[in-house]
Amino acid sequence: FSTVLLSKVSRTLEEFDVEEQPSSVLEEKFPNLTIIHSAVKSLHTKSHCVETADGRVFGYKKLCICSGARPKLLTQDNPYVLGIRDTDSAQEFQKRLSKAKRIVIVGNGGIALELVYEVEGCEVIWAVKDKAIGNTFFDAGAAQFLIPSLEADKPQAAAPCKRPRYTTEEAAPGGSHTFTADRSSQAYGHGPTDSGSALGPDWHEGIALRGAEQVSRRVSVEYQCEVEKIFTSEVLHKSPQQTLRTECGDWPVYVRLTNAKTFGCDFVVSATGVVPNTEPFLQGNTFVVADDGGLQVDDHMMTSEPDVYAAGDVCTACWEQSPLWQQMRLWTQARQMGWYAGRCMAAHSLSEPVELDFCFELFSHITKFFNYKVVLLGKFNGQGLGPDHELLVRCTKGQEYVKVVLSGGRMVGAVLIGETDLEETFENLILNQMDLTPYGEELLNPDIDIEDYFD
Repeated sequence: FSTVLLSKVSRTLEEFDVEEQPSSVLEEKFPNLTIIHSAVKSLHTKSHCVETADGRVFGYKKLCICSGARPKLLTQDNPYVLGIRDTDSAQEFQKRLSKAKRIVIVGNGGIALELVYEVEGCEVIWAVKDKAIGNTFFDAGAAQFLIPSLEADKPQAAAPCKRPRYTTEEAAPGGSHTFTADRSSQAYGHGPTDSGSALGPDWHEGIALRGAEQVSRRVSVEYQCEVEKIFTSEVLHKSPQQTLRTECGDWPVYVRLTNAKTFGCDFVVSATGVVPNTEPFLQGNTFVVADDGGLQVDDHMMTSEPDVYAAGDVCTACWEQSPLWQQMRLWTQARQMGWYAGRCMAAHSLSEPVELDFCFELFSHITKFFNYKVVLLGKFNGQGLGPDHELLVRCTKGQEYVKVVLSGGRMVGAVLIGETDLEETFENLILNQMDLTPYGEELLNPDIDIEDYFD
């Protein structure tokens, strides 16, 4: 993939294009660069060399591991369970979807959110373990703001999207919501492969995610549940649960959830997160590994092994972090970490000092969910703040959702959904740590032009 910087939205947010290109493009641009197409078989940190799967050995002075993460699949080696991680798996998903009438999506992160909105012509059963959708990114209020988007048809032509990757009535445990949209009825509602690179922003742009049915979109959300068992049609034939075929219909695969419901479907999408892809670097070496499975790195992106650095999803930031930043395994941070790791490697080779990059001062992320622009800043969900913080919320149905997190009268986080144009102002207020106590709820008063007020 290559990125082309378009503009800076704010001090920590950038807009850019991402496109896939052959490796020869980079080799032509940088004559000192050689790209080797092979998997790594083993790493020998004591002798400073890497052995590839095709039998070649490469020595190094400094090495950076950027092997990313692999999907945390519900089950391994099941042909009816598909993970989406890279372009190959996305294309396989598109191929399978074109013949599907119903799929089950399991997970509540970014991939799941994008899929349930983008998939058309196919019934979707969406199983989430939380009380609300998008729990990784949103609170229940923001989730409630987004839910109506599942009821309506998507815009016919979405605008080009260029950016970095960088009352809430909860359903009872085991409860479900169903949202439908097609061209003939009114909406209603009631009670990655292991080795490929991450997809990056807008991975679904240009890919026709359409199933075999005529309905535009039909999504049923099953809350507070996980997968208990996945079994195929063949297994069902040999089991005493033959009645399931009558109850659920004749499907290639069946999914039993912990809320006691069973659904038949054409295939299952496992979108339940990722795990750092540290194999085969650990064997024979003494890397310190964090609790989440990532290689521990310090504030210069260095691992515990000499001259070995790591960046992106494969690593875990173990330096003393800014109170306004946290690591999330997002495309945005992988890009930032890789850029900073390169700087550190060059500086260390030249025996020059290097300071922790400013991008690690404030967490910031722009993405798009349900056709809304979404900006996350700082401790956007009150991460690590405990009960001693307050929230201010402004919501205009179908237009915008603005949430501000305050601690000690100072802004420490924000969620902006829609075209709010508040990201730069809020970023400055978070970084400046200005005491906002005198302004109270007027901070989100729509009649006050807050951008000019705090300019």
